[in-house]
Amino acid sequence: MNNQETTKEIDRRGFLRSTAAAGAGLAFAPMVTSRAASAKPDDINIALLGAGAEGQVLMTAILKIPGIRFKAVCDIWTAWNQKRVSRTLKAYRHPVNTYVDYQDMLAKEKDLDAVIIATPDFWHAPHTVACLEAGLHVYCEKEMSNTLDGAKQMLEAAKKTGKLLQIGHQRRSNPRYRHCYDKLIEGSKLLGKITTVNGQWNRSKAACEPLGWPKNAPIDQPTLKKYGFESMDQFRNWRWFKGLGGGPIVDLGSHQIDIYSWFLGTHPKAVMASGGVDYWKDNDWYDNVMAIYEYDLGDRTVRAFYQTITTNSANGYFETFMGDEGTLQISEASGRGTVYRESWVPAENWEKWTKMGYIAEPEKEEEEAKPAADTVLDVRETPKPPSYDIPVTMENKPYHMPHLENFFDAVRGKAELNCPAQVGYETAVSVLKVNDAIAAGKKLEFSAADFAV
Repeated sequence: MNNQETTKEIDRRGFLRSTAAAGAGLAFAPMVTSRAASAKPDDINIALLGAGAEGQVLMTAILKIPGIRFKAVCDIWTAWNQKRVSRTLKAYRHPVNTYVDYQDMLAKEKDLDAVIIATPDFWHAPHTVACLEAGLHVYCEKEMSNTLDGAKQMLEAAKKTGKLLQIGHQRRSNPRYRHCYDKLIEGSKLLGKITTVNGQWNRSKAACEPLGWPKNAPIDQPTLKKYGFESMDQFRNWRWFKGLGGGPIVDLGSHQIDIYSWFLGTHPKAVMASGGVDYWKDNDWYDNVMAIYEYDLGDRTVRAFYQTITTNSANGYFETFMGDEGTLQISEASGRGTVYRESWVPAENWEKWTKMGYIAEPEKEEEEAKPAADTVLDVRETPKPPSYDIPVTMENKPYHMPHLENFFDAVRGKAELNCPAQVGYETAVSVLKVNDAIAAGKKLEFSAADFAV
């Protein structure tokens, strides 16, 4: 490398260090000496740690974001994950170095700014802590960790090093969710007093079948054992094994339970839950869970139901927030999202919000056939409430892309993280308690100390 390239790279790293510090209000540890030049001062050099299905989803979204340069890929499945991802990146003009061991990668890659972690949950804490201590910013997929001790280690490392740590609860950056929170929940208080919440993530049997692998490309047994797996089956289906993942309530439910606390503006005060290994008999974790949270909003208790099942996909996944004046049903699925006005609330009360673009006027529906004059309706029947649209879309972006953009903007000092380590930790406390409640067979209480580190 010539002197001009060295100066250029140091200037780039210095630029990112100073802007990120300004954006986060933090003092960063000294950056390591770099060894490669970037095209622009605010380009960000990254490594992908964990190149499986989730890592590939993140990679695809990142490739649509300007100014991000992949430099390395680390994955223990060299014959499949590592090979496929490195070839894809090369095709997109991101030639990368490949690694099996993350410590080897951190020792050799001297021009990284950040690491994207998409490894199994039980590796999140050691991977994140090592990357933070190496002076790198981290985007780590949810769940933050499969244990609260691991999540605490991650949070403490972020505080100690002053590096940015974004947890991958991507709805926190989804423009539709942010619009609903900012404009409907907080701004207009369109729902009135929220009294009840429910949500679900139902997956079909076909989507939950055990994952296989090409028989000509297994990971050798010594490598599997070194990285915490007893077999290829366990490596491929780690989410179902205790000590590795947390089952569907953690894998799926954490996304939505995180939204419960965000939109309600508080942590749960208690949870009770029922679940079991009732269908997928070879798994460790519960294949179905039904949980009820209690939230204290001062003048009232809000109860929030959540369900996840793995045998039927009816109605997919969504969250519903019900207030005494209206209802919001929202989903990350792009085609779902409606606001309902309680029929007793005058239509003119919502007109100003349509004029301000908070909600969109419902399309005119054909008038339903009226019953005969002598027809007696059931006195308990409630008319269908008028519906309104959410006038914000994802603009055809992949679901993870806005959250990744927020992370990279924070690295550049242009934004604050939408899901920093403290928020990720608080969500982990709320979610991991569900499995504890099922095992205990009773309602478990939360304390304020549970959410503090």
